[in-house]
Amino acid sequence: MQDLEKTLDQRTAFADTWIAAWNSRDLEQVLALYADDSEMVSDKIIKLGFDPTGRLRGKDNLRAYWGRALPLRPKLHFTLINAFVSPDSLVVFYRDELGHEICEYLRLNADGKIVQGSANHLHG
Repeated sequence: MQDLEKTLDQRTAFADTWIAAWNSRDLEQVLALYADDSEMVSDKIIKLGFDPTGRLRGKDNLRAYWGRALPLRPKLHFTLINAFVSPDSLVVFYRDELGHEICEYLRLNADGKIVQGSANHLHG
């Protein structure tokens, strides 16, 4: 039971790490949290013309996507609202600098790197 509590505490702390990485606006710091073969899904991937399914795989593709997206948000800043955790994943619920609330599902591997992410935005 203590191992589970420790894991859940680590997932909760990871949410703070993830938010801090994005707030640094340092793309390599963000990418360091992701596994080499990680997959990301977001409607923003479609909107920026990367993939019609909204899905990208691998750090090189994430680097290209976020490398194009970050300059479009020069004042990017995330504020953590809450983190929902499980033994192998977390959902980071946060607010951006524009006041939008977003949930990001992040599944982690045994090394604590993100292998799957999904950005979920309010529709409408």
